[in-house]
Amino acid sequence: MLDVQRRLAAKILKCGRNRIRFDPGRLDEIKEAITKTDIRSLISNGAISRKRVLSTSRFWARKKAAQKASGRQKGFGSRKGKKTARLEPKREWINKIRLQRGFIKSLRDNEQISDEAYHELYAKSKGGFFRSLRHLKLYTKEREMVKNEAR
Repeated sequence: MLDVQRRLAAKILKCGRNRIRFDPGRLDEIKEAITKTDIRSLISNGAISRKRVLSTSRFWARKKAAQKASGRQKGFGSRKGKKTARLEPKREWINKIRLQRGFIKSLRDNEQISDEAYHELYAKSKGGFFRSLRHLKLYTKEREMVKNEAR
């Protein structure tokens, strides 16, 4: 019925025919418009308009991203790929060894362990003997290597 008007409006507004919206109260005016000039005047009057593009909402994506930033949504069920895809083994090793070496050095600098004990602990940590900083602390405590324990 209004196919010609819809086609002309789509061409003028540079969008698809399905995105053209006619004002229901002014359909008589639109029916009489048969030229591009008529259609342009109706567009400027607001009788013909373009619908907005409907797309997937980003609301939930933003909400989930905000939760992940605060440490949620990161459990085993949310993970994809191998453990090494999230943190490569070399990076894990670097983080662990830096932590252990820093701790051993602080003990030596505060004169809580002897130089011999420092070298022993350094060599063991380099060899991957300690699983974590907690394991290293436990080892020093069990063997009573630390002199005056301030920690």
